[in-house]
Amino acid sequence: MPDDAPLPLDERRFLAVLARNPQPDCGPFLYGVVTQGVFCLPGCPSRAPLRRNTRFFADATEASAAGFRACRRCDPLGERAALHREAVAEAARMIEEAETPPSLAELAARAGFGRHHFLRLFRDVSGVTPRAYAEAVRARRLAAALGEGERVADAVAGAGFGSESRVYERPPLGMTPGAARRGGAGERIGIGRADSAMGPLLVGATARGVCFIGFAEPFPALEADLRRRFPHATVEEDPALADIVAAVAAKLREPSRALDLPLDLRGTAFQRRVWEALQAIPPGRPTTYGALAASLGMPRAVRAVASACARNPVGLAVPCHRVVGADGALTGYRWGVANKRRLLEGEA
Repeated sequence: MPDDAPLPLDERRFLAVLARNPQPDCGPFLYGVVTQGVFCLPGCPSRAPLRRNTRFFADATEASAAGFRACRRCDPLGERAALHREAVAEAARMIEEAETPPSLAELAARAGFGRHHFLRLFRDVSGVTPRAYAEAVRARRLAAALGEGERVADAVAGAGFGSESRVYERPPLGMTPGAARRGGAGERIGIGRADSAMGPLLVGATARGVCFIGFAEPFPALEADLRRRFPHATVEEDPALADIVAAVAAKLREPSRALDLPLDLRGTAFQRRVWEALQAIPPGRPTTYGALAASLGMPRAVRAVASACARNPVGLAVPCHRVVGADGALTGYRWGVANKRRLLEGEA
């Protein structure tokens, strides 16, 4: 075989098993261990087998037909994972329906797990701890009440917060209750626009920093998106944003350029945590949703992480385009998959 010839598929798969890191060029597969009679996912934490004892299969049906049974550690059939998801879903329903958040002990007892085991389980499946989930539920209730025009004191009490001071010290909505109730009323959001290499570009900014970056859609659609986020704010053209708009346009023209802007990010605690992690991804080195979730200590929270990426209000400044599917596919991007490809290729 020539030195530059690619390794056979099964050899590449075995290297992926050793690294516990399946690669896109290997395709989906399972591996079986002859000496144990089990089949596993490529990332199984069990001790790696010897090459001579390893067999490869396209799916669980093929592995089972060959006489192998599913590994209990990596759960290739997803049976244990399904039970865990149901237990967490039931706990989430308990939290949603309760006036005050149930304790961790109550949730764990209901699910039939020990407290510490259930804490890890809930975090891995949902992406947050039970306490953080309960805080998000209360924040959602607070936002709904404020959106209906309730007095701040009544909304805070009805949402289950012990005192107003708590929601002012650590605003659960990314802003004070008063600002949330006003829907941006009393705030001024300046906007700047330009024609860019990727179509119309609109930038919005408060006194704190950039709160919106949108592109590749008609200006009326971009402005409507911004206004939906701040329905009662005063939105007006701001010539002072010219330099910021020019910097963003330069980034769209030359994706390899750095972009460092003051930001006003408003979201849940989990969303802001994901957005901070996105900002730490180096240009030219895209990661996967699974790897991003794992870096946050929540390897099973892939969907929650993907949802937070999708709600990112400042594309480019918070580079959600640097996250791809597990197989390397350029999955859905708010501003178009073609533009995502252009950004990644330009950064590379």
